Amino acid sequence: MTPPGPTLSEAFAVLGLHGPTDQEAVTRAFRLAVKTARPDTPGGDAERFRRVIAAYRLIQSTGERPAALAAPVQPSATLPVVGLTPQQAIVGGRVEVRIGGRTLRIVAPAGMRTGEHLRLRGAGPEGGDLYLPVLIRPTDGLSAFGDDLFMDWGVSMRLLCDGGRVEIDTHAGVRSAWVTPGLHTPVRLRLRDLGLPARGARPQGHLFVALKPSKDAPSAAEDLLARFTRVWTPGRMAA
Repeated sequence: MTPPGPTLSEAFAVLGLHGPTDQEAVTRAFRLAVKTARPDTPGGDAERFRRVIAAYRLIQSTGERPAALAAPVQPSATLPVVGLTPQQAIVGGRVEVRIGGRTLRIVAPAGMRTGEHLRLRGAGPEGGDLYLPVLIRPTDGLSAFGDDLFMDWGVSMRLLCDGGRVEIDTHAGVRSAWVTPGLHTPVRLRLRDLGLPARGARPQGHLFVALKPSKDAPSAAEDLLARFTRVWTPGRMAA
């Protein structure tokens, strides 16, 4: 059975938009989102790519165009894209952009999403404001899509077949999860509330981990030994 498509509000969220806006902003957000989701690029994923396409088609078919975003935008050809790493999107950080021969240092707040805009007060022509589009680029195996983060994690084929506990080294530290036996590949785990932080109307995201068969992944016994070693430190054993 074909899974249900996104609702209209979900479609805007997939493109990194808060809600209906003008055609130019929708197209720009679509191009940014589809660029990071393409399966042939690092951090891309076929399922996310499909969701971006489906979301854009749904928005196009409904004709939703009332301007709900307050930020006006200038033609994209004149604006640089503010590139953020997933880690910068999580905690915020300083980035540099070049505009008209000038290098501007910008502080990006935590929780920015692809398709949103950073407002630069007084940086535009005649002292007007600039609104620069944001693109979160995949870095170090971690990518962002909407509110959520995505990564791959290597595990043994036996774990995928028989199930069991797996420990995943995430951006927030080591997290444990349980794999149910007999799942169809690709196996994806959801680690709640480890995605992009809540910001404005956008909710806290989740971290989705795709488990990939790997010959280098530790066996169940090796994983158990590693966890035992972390818990039973020399200090604790002496105590």
